[in-house]
Amino acid sequence: MGHLNIKNRLIAAPMAGISDLPFRSLCYQFGAGLAFSEMFLANEQIWHTEQSLQKMASKHELGIKAVQIVGSDPDEMAKTAELNVIHGAELIDINMGCPAKKVNKKLAGSALLQYPNLVEQILLNVVQAVNVPVTLKIRTGWDKAHKNCIEIAQIAQRCGIKAITIHGRTRECLFKGLAEYDSIKEVKKNITIPVIANGDITCPEKANEVLKYTNADAIMIGRAAQGKPWIFEDIGFYLENKSLKPEKNIDEVKQIVLQHIKSIHQFYGEKKGLLIARKHVFWYTQNYINSDHFRRLFSAINHATQQIDALEAFFCTITVKS
Repeated sequence: MGHLNIKNRLIAAPMAGISDLPFRSLCYQFGAGLAFSEMFLANEQIWHTEQSLQKMASKHELGIKAVQIVGSDPDEMAKTAELNVIHGAELIDINMGCPAKKVNKKLAGSALLQYPNLVEQILLNVVQAVNVPVTLKIRTGWDKAHKNCIEIAQIAQRCGIKAITIHGRTRECLFKGLAEYDSIKEVKKNITIPVIANGDITCPEKANEVLKYTNADAIMIGRAAQGKPWIFEDIGFYLENKSLKPEKNIDEVKQIVLQHIKSIHQFYGEKKGLLIARKHVFWYTQNYINSDHFRRLFSAINHATQQIDALEAFFCTITVKS
């Protein structure tokens, strides 16, 4: 991808409120070849805030420092890319796939797919502004009547974009129904830059199937990594050995969860860290018997050390759902 050496075909998706440094670190630890940051807004008025600073590249990043930016003004997007490169970003990804209303109403995210000329200007400005690879993430189109992912991908290639990720849904679909891969397959046939397939890749078998069907160069994992960041390790093992890796035992899972929650506390501080930890604990524990009661109790804990103690106690008593 440009001059960067991506060690494999497994990429962790940029997810708002999730893909922070502690989460990306786990994804890299368990075999992701690349892990994108959550969206960094092209808005100079908020660049000084703690929230924006936490989304920038970090010297503690285990892998490639990849930051995703979002916005609709070509000049602002270029400035945003420059800022992040100055602060250490080694790769810039442009978000034109987010379906959220609050993003789309500002003509950002997947709303841009309706305006190919504006897409082209944004891509040109960003590529010309930085000396690192620039990638693009899109959906198949705004709605089923206006699927234009091939057109957008060809524009991206002409503008110097180094790779394109395609989520196999339109903006209209949000995250409903099943992702389709025919569009991704067609894009791959019509451009020469790397294509990354995204959407509903939830297990090693599905990852293998999507790679074969679309002929994509890589796959991107999003929601399936929530509560299971070792999914990259599982997929990598399957692609290499054509067999499933043995599931992690309870003690192994416990150690991963504790590592993650402690790193959240350290990264955000206790006050914010407590809140961030709750959603991750929900995902980590949802497949265990009697976990509903535990999560209700966990949500009422107001001290970091008590969260760790509660998790220690929980993992000593749980059994896996049949």
